Amino acid sequence: MIYHTNNNMQIAHTAAEMRGQLQALRGHKSIAFVPTMGCLHQGHISLIEKAKSLADIVVVSLYVNPLQFAPSEDLEQYPRPFEADARLCADAGVDFLFHPASLYPESGCKVTLKVTTLHDCLCGTSRPDHFDGVVTAVNVLFNIVQPNIAIFGEKDWQQLSIIRHMVNDLSMPIEIVGAAIVREPDGLAMSSRNRYLNNHERQQALAISQALIAMQQQAENGEHDVKALRNTARNILEKNAITAQYIEIRNATSLEEIDTLDHHNNQNSRAFIAAHVGAARLIDNMPIHSMPQEQQP
Repeated sequence: MIYHTNNNMQIAHTAAEMRGQLQALRGHKSIAFVPTMGCLHQGHISLIEKAKSLADIVVVSLYVNPLQFAPSEDLEQYPRPFEADARLCADAGVDFLFHPASLYPESGCKVTLKVTTLHDCLCGTSRPDHFDGVVTAVNVLFNIVQPNIAIFGEKDWQQLSIIRHMVNDLSMPIEIVGAAIVREPDGLAMSSRNRYLNNHERQQALAISQALIAMQQQAENGEHDVKALRNTARNILEKNAITAQYIEIRNATSLEEIDTLDHHNNQNSRAFIAAHVGAARLIDNMPIHSMPQEQQP
């Protein structure tokens, strides 16, 4: 059933409902799509705002995708505050909200997508099937919504990169747009998992963005050696009793590991950190550029 909220946002619970509502708009209205797993915060609202600036119609999905969770991960505990999420979407001016009970057949998927590159590093190292689940769900959502544009946050940079390659490799007529990370005033990247942090852990978690900023500054001061930059970040984390799952600098497009910042990769490098703080696994990233040798004082 589709029903209307006070600001005329329409909510669909099945693929047929979603397709039916959008069908009359295709061809003369541009559609921007923001796929989410719900538990929305200001970071998600920024994606919606970007979508509104780029298209006539904005569609948001709320779906906790079981295919991207390992058996040991927090699928059952993942928060699902639908009513609060729907209100946030309505207030943000979303036109259509898609909230399916499942994207997959009752008997399970017989066909899924598989990521063959870009997945075996960063978050994919500890979550080997995660991105296969992500691209399968996103592909199903794209087939249902058929957007002109889809917006993804840069906090999940590896996911963004993989989705861009999926769209290119499979010739999907969709423009993928990345939206900048939204941070709390103290620098912590906004995340649905931040709610798992107690007050002490919340303060600890600030070390992640501080470590990334320290690497940025050290690189801008002329440090080219990635090992030295990673050691700087590790020291900051360890002083705050955080052991990183990874601290890496990679090519922002190919995700290939970088050993030395130089003029070949200087404008396309990114620093990545993942770490557990309390019960929360947090990720963050920032661009990183080293001053060219000839410009150093």
